[in-house]
Amino acid sequence: MKQQIRNMYDFHVWANQTMLTHLKKLGKDVYTREIQSVFPTVSKVIAHIYVVDAGWLDMMQGKSMNEAMADSVQLTADAESKSMEELELMYIQLSERFKAYLDEQDSLEETIVLDNPYAGVRETSRAEMLLQVVNHGTYHRGNITAMLRQMGHASVMTEYGLYWYAG
Repeated sequence: MKQQIRNMYDFHVWANQTMLTHLKKLGKDVYTREIQSVFPTVSKVIAHIYVVDAGWLDMMQGKSMNEAMADSVQLTADAESKSMEELELMYIQLSERFKAYLDEQDSLEETIVLDNPYAGVRETSRAEMLLQVVNHGTYHRGNITAMLRQMGHASVMTEYGLYWYAG
């Protein structure tokens, strides 16, 4: 099971990198253009995925959700102020932290208590938390695709089935 979960995380990293590579080709204007959509800019979606990924890693490592959410305020401001290239480097560094953490774990099935201030307390496993990271990223890469089309640009495929053949 651990290897399957790790593979899903590797897919997430690949999909984010694939999207960032595509966005760099489209340029800063598209990345920062304000539009009427789910997010005001693509750059804010990319920053949001990063911040949420970092928060979930913090929670897997023992931070409470309240602490992770409090930290996310400053992290959001930092991520949103970065260029595509700077944020891409931050993503690489975060993925290295994630992978090191995953490699240290004997199992990802141990349950921990997650106290969500909006939804309540539940027990969950680190494996489920990691699947949430991947699912969250997939959801928001879909937002980016819709936003790019709204601006008259094609997106890039980042689905799991394509990942099977990418590497």
